[in-house]
Amino acid sequence: MVVWPAVSVAEPIKLKLSYFTSDREVTYRTAVKPFVDAVNGAANGSVQIDTYLSGVLGSYPKQAELVLNGTIDLAFVNPGLTPELFPDESVFQLPGLFRDAKEASLAYTRLVASGKMRGHEKYFTVAALVSGPQYINTRSPVTSLGDLKARKLRATNDIEAMTLTELGMVPKIIPINQTADAISSGEVDGATGPPVVLVEFGLARVTRYHYLIPLGLVPLLIIMNKETFDKLPPAARDVIRQYSGEWLAERFTQDFATSNQLALEQFRSDPKRVLIVPSPADLNTAENGFQAVVDKWAAVDPHNRDMLEILRNELAKLRVHDPTRGD
Repeated sequence: MVVWPAVSVAEPIKLKLSYFTSDREVTYRTAVKPFVDAVNGAANGSVQIDTYLSGVLGSYPKQAELVLNGTIDLAFVNPGLTPELFPDESVFQLPGLFRDAKEASLAYTRLVASGKMRGHEKYFTVAALVSGPQYINTRSPVTSLGDLKARKLRATNDIEAMTLTELGMVPKIIPINQTADAISSGEVDGATGPPVVLVEFGLARVTRYHYLIPLGLVPLLIIMNKETFDKLPPAARDVIRQYSGEWLAERFTQDFATSNQLALEQFRSDPKRVLIVPSPADLNTAENGFQAVVDKWAAVDPHNRDMLEILRNELAKLRVHDPTRGD
């Protein structure tokens, strides 16, 4: 008789990550999946992240609140839908400040890590990302900025709404996964968004005219319940930290930009679509509008002015270390 010694194998700590739509969507593929796969692969069974799709754990606007109260452990979040929880994110929504999404994502990641962004002290922030650029997409013809006057358009967040208003449009903030229906019903005539997002959320089916003026970028987050994170074994916390922050920001911005460029090229080759490049006069009008938005936002209170200065200082540091991103 051979008596085998009893071997105790600890079950992994399972964490629930909530995602508001399907695993085929671009931000899932470029942000959520790389993080989950990396952590699960490197954790050696100590921790396992399970992803719950299509909003089964709660609606998109409620994700940050559900993480905060411990209903879910992690979630992908648009902080523009809950500005009361993330009051400083609006600085990353301002138009005309960034060279591209990579620069913005690295600056966002570093300001969160430095503790300068209010609201993040309540969470462990896995990723602070910025996507875009946001273009204007409509179902009816557009040839210039003047054609957009008084058009009703879906906006992503308060600052984007402010920008559209400054340029003469009538914005309404609508979650991206409700926008195609809003256009179909006539609630709005079009929406802001990058080409790849239009394809993956059905907006490409209800818009044909794409006015390629970069309105700005959209901050996005992957956040974790801080109490849950702090209770994890040190090795599990180390693995999550390893694949958070700049590691994820670099991968996301590169992969998202590639997917977005492919979608834009598909639009160019589609004879049913009209892509409008803004004239120099329209670009000048837009730049003046962008500056007006920045000035109005900064004038709201001294804290806004301080945040704008902090951001500009961080961007200057990034451009010094990567001269190709400077003037």
